[in-house]
Amino acid sequence: MSVTPQTTVALADRFFRELPELAVRWQADAAPEVRPLVVNDALAAELGLDGAWLRSPDGLRFLVGNQVPDGAVPVAQAYAGHQFGGYVPRLGDGRALLLGEFVDDQGRLRDIHLKGSGPTPFARGGDGLAAVGPMLREYIISEAMHALGVPTTRSLAVVATGRQVQRDTLLPGAVLTRVASSHLRVGSFQYAASTADLDLLRRLADHAIARHHPDAATAARPHLALFEAVVAAQAALIARWMLIGFVHGVMNTDNMTISGETIDYGPCAFMEAYDPETVFSSIDFWGRYAYGNQPVVAGWNLARFAEALLPLLSEDAEQAVTLAEQAFGVFRPTYDAVWSSGMRAKLGLPEDVAAQHLTPLADELLTLLKESRVDYTSFFRHLAQAARGDAEPARGLFLDLAGFDDWLSRWRALGPDADAMDRANPIYIPRNHLVEEALAAATAGDLDPLMRLLDAVTAPYDERPGLQRYAGPAPEDFGAYQTFCGT
Repeated sequence: MSVTPQTTVALADRFFRELPELAVRWQADAAPEVRPLVVNDALAAELGLDGAWLRSPDGLRFLVGNQVPDGAVPVAQAYAGHQFGGYVPRLGDGRALLLGEFVDDQGRLRDIHLKGSGPTPFARGGDGLAAVGPMLREYIISEAMHALGVPTTRSLAVVATGRQVQRDTLLPGAVLTRVASSHLRVGSFQYAASTADLDLLRRLADHAIARHHPDAATAARPHLALFEAVVAAQAALIARWMLIGFVHGVMNTDNMTISGETIDYGPCAFMEAYDPETVFSSIDFWGRYAYGNQPVVAGWNLARFAEALLPLLSEDAEQAVTLAEQAFGVFRPTYDAVWSSGMRAKLGLPEDVAAQHLTPLADELLTLLKESRVDYTSFFRHLAQAARGDAEPARGLFLDLAGFDDWLSRWRALGPDADAMDRANPIYIPRNHLVEEALAAATAGDLDPLMRLLDAVTAPYDERPGLQRYAGPAPEDFGAYQTFCGT
């Protein structure tokens, strides 16, 4: 049976048609010499796209926005946001474009979005471009997050543009093609609310309900149900971040999605030595977005979402606040349920271990990990060995041996399942030193370290020969790690 080769992609312009006030029609800058660096064949297949076509000249021009399908309307989206606590009324896609929405092979609507495609009216003086390294960084981390079961935007491709980008030095440029359930953010609602156009705010809320939380449409108060659904989705997301030691680094309200997907992999990284105060962002001087602060910051951001929605919740301002406060009540139990379930799995404990026993046991373990600066990810794989009878690999990590031995005996008495632990605890994550190694090599034209790293982190639970260096923390001479916003 012959198969007709793919020649284009059909994109819809639903966001632009329904919310033109939140979009500016725009075109990507012309890329002088496109070349594929990495194409996500697994994601392409999930979307019903032909990976071979994506690598063709026409496909590559599509991936950087230089060949726009008929009927598509590329737009830069408008949004506001609190950045490190300070409100900025007009942010928007300064170097990004929504090419349009695509219906995947399961009938789901997905955004096809570009990052690094050139300056837009929201660029605020920036060049709107991106370098190879940061775009590959988002590809690595987002695909690792997906493999770890964390809701996230996905990376379809990174394409070199043949253009040099001026940063501290001249760097080769690239465009990331990103896929998401949508790019609606808390900041989208803040922007709509700031216009005082109640009809726009209502249309945005109804668009979000239809796209992400359709059950809210049948509730007695649909917009209150939307708020509650977003609160629950974000509580579950942050709990999953905490379970894997992920530090987002820039939890501004414009980086909190309505869908509950992780978005914007700028100054993010995975914690190695367990410490709630871990910060990676070079500009987070006060630790606002430290690992241990992430649940609190999520709550703060959701309060800003509630403020934007208040006019839709009730005409009575006092009642609107009361309704929002009541709906926010789902955050803590949702977070606790997801975190407890995940920690129970990480410790290999049976379902009948009650929360009143699990929580103090987990809290005591985390205190021991912090005191001894134990590598968070590899510890749980060593602990699985203890469940099989060999406690020394885990025990040797601690300074307080008596404290750990006491904890270990109580944990073992609960009957942990070592095989279940291996299914819940990754052995491979995007270790910071390995990410930097891969990005430096790719920037210099060598993609082999990138491909080896991707091979490890996209199958994170399966121990494989030859990948030992991907399973351990950075060498001591790697030093303190910093990441940077806007890259």
